[in-house]
Amino acid sequence: MDDELEDDDELEDDDELEAAVYEYRATLRPGEPGVAGVLRSGRVDVLGRMPWSSNGTYLVEVHHDDDVVPAVYKPAGGERPLWDFPDGLWRREVAAAVLSDALGWHLVPPTVGREDAPMGPGSLQAFVPARYEEHYFTIRERADAATDLRRLCAFDLIANSTDRKGGHVLVDDDGRIWAIDNGLTFHVEFKLRTVLWDFAGERIDDEVLDDVRELLASGLPPALRDLLDRAELDAVRDRAAALVAGATFPHDPSGRRYPWPLV
Repeated sequence: MDDELEDDDELEDDDELEAAVYEYRATLRPGEPGVAGVLRSGRVDVLGRMPWSSNGTYLVEVHHDDDVVPAVYKPAGGERPLWDFPDGLWRREVAAAVLSDALGWHLVPPTVGREDAPMGPGSLQAFVPARYEEHYFTIRERADAATDLRRLCAFDLIANSTDRKGGHVLVDDDGRIWAIDNGLTFHVEFKLRTVLWDFAGERIDDEVLDDVRELLASGLPPALRDLLDRAELDAVRDRAAALVAGATFPHDPSGRRYPWPLV
């Protein structure tokens, strides 16, 4: 599979970079065991800057022994300050993967934090070789995606996703659904912005509710304590409890809780 990236040896502005072609090569795909271990301990080689990103986002290859895992690297130093979110959005990328895995849904590609990455601390997320012509508004028509899309809707409600654009929902060649770009999450204030309003008014499947109940009963994973502050952790629990209590996907009465652009 080929994907476009931008050569960024000197970290120049996007409009000064020339497009290059990357041929996807990996010994482990995102859903395979061992990916997170490679991301945590492997050598990180920066290949180039990803186009069309508001923050500094880089395509890298992570090498460990005989394994190669392509990944998306988001360094703290590449983040543009936001008035309504604290610095360190990369930690929220990692936290989203931790929460998704704790629920047993594994919707977020394996994502880890690295303090020793080439451009400083940041997140490494396994690169998904997806069907890039597809996005939420095409994927939602697939019958085999219905369960995972509803899980993702519940996930966004619990994580308080502020930027779930249609293009942040991917499907790979195996038909698996992945949720990427999760940096704008876990705010204490209700900031939900998502394209997943199609399920509003539906009763949430018992399996989804049981997974959330189990999370509440067992407690949030300890790894989240190093990524979110106390108030944010409390808010995660409150949102999860509210989801279980309501047992129905909510409506957006304002009609304004959509990200822009939609894709």
